[in-house]
Amino acid sequence: MPTIEIEAEQLLNAALQMSKSELEEFLAKLFATKAREYAPVLSQRETELFLKINQDLPAQQRKRYDALVRKRRRSKLARAERAELLALTQQMEQFDVERLKCLAELAQLRGIPLADLMEQLGLEPPEPEYV
Repeated sequence: MPTIEIEAEQLLNAALQMSKSELEEFLAKLFATKAREYAPVLSQRETELFLKINQDLPAQQRKRYDALVRKRRRSKLARAERAELLALTQQMEQFDVERLKCLAELAQLRGIPLADLMEQLGLEPPEPEYV
């Protein structure tokens, strides 16, 4: 894109000659362009990684898992429920493994230690759940 040098006063005068819709469009483009200079833009891969990092069990399964954990803590888990809890726990562990792989890749992309990335993102290691 060619660079044109223009004085601020000339630019102001040109903007004042624009119609309202032209001025609004110009300002929207100007602000969007300037915002990109200040706001970090994620690469496609970083975006993909964040989507995977934030993935969790579907809401119904998460709700069931939480209910079974509460029931287990009260020692009222039936054999079938215990098997169901184990299966859900395995799914959650798989999510955690994938999440950790994605976090490690993101840390590598950004050239920082994994612990620093987790601190930046406000993440803490999960408390272990014993089934």
